[in-house]
Amino acid sequence: MPRLEELRVKIFADGADLATIAELAKHPYIRGFTTNPTLMRKAGVPDYRRFAREVLTLVPDRPVSFEVFSDDFPEMEQQALEIASWGDNVYVKIPVTNTRGAFSGPLIKRLSEAGVKLNVTALLTSEQVGRVTDCFSPGRSSFISVFAGRIADTGRDPVSLMAESLRLMASRPQAELIWASPRELLNVIQADAIGCHIITATSDILAKLSLIGKDLSELSLDTVRMFRQDALQAGFTIELSQAEAVGSAAAAPR
Repeated sequence: MPRLEELRVKIFADGADLATIAELAKHPYIRGFTTNPTLMRKAGVPDYRRFAREVLTLVPDRPVSFEVFSDDFPEMEQQALEIASWGDNVYVKIPVTNTRGAFSGPLIKRLSEAGVKLNVTALLTSEQVGRVTDCFSPGRSSFISVFAGRIADTGRDPVSLMAESLRLMASRPQAELIWASPRELLNVIQADAIGCHIITATSDILAKLSLIGKDLSELSLDTVRMFRQDALQAGFTIELSQAEAVGSAAAAPR
């Protein structure tokens, strides 16, 4: 079991809360940041551009991914070029298709050739990974986000697909695979074991990083103590019947 400092996979924090981003940016083991319109809406972000500027002030030296939100490819391209202009460390998230299922490949190819750093997102199949990889310009720094957690939600083990994705991406060594939407800390270890380049993690998973390699007997005792403490704080009691009380007293050691 590797220690946190021994992990090869790079951990990117996924979220849209500025206070949390500011705190996580203090930790060198957080190697980058990602967000998306859904996370931003949940965080109550009112102004996309202002939010992005604030994030980039907090994180000037690590990759940060911001996503386009148009469903029209020409407008999506305009948004991507604008977002890319916000900073040298900005990666523009482009969905693998639009909402009508049309492949984003031609747009990805044009943006990659124009020098835009891309994070192509919402992939769930090896076929998508192969097609997107072919669209990247050789030597261009890029990310491919495969939503391994959503694959697992369907009852499928994502590990083999992620390993196959790495093989498919070998022709573009500057492109890095992101294990996106992990569901548990185990996914960090799995991603590291297969050589995945990056894993994104929300705050609930990041909070568990200190548990990596923890002694299981010690964790068992911590769990027993937690149950006991919660019962006391809740003020739980069980009134015994007279017969049960007599039996309990008789069974007590003398």
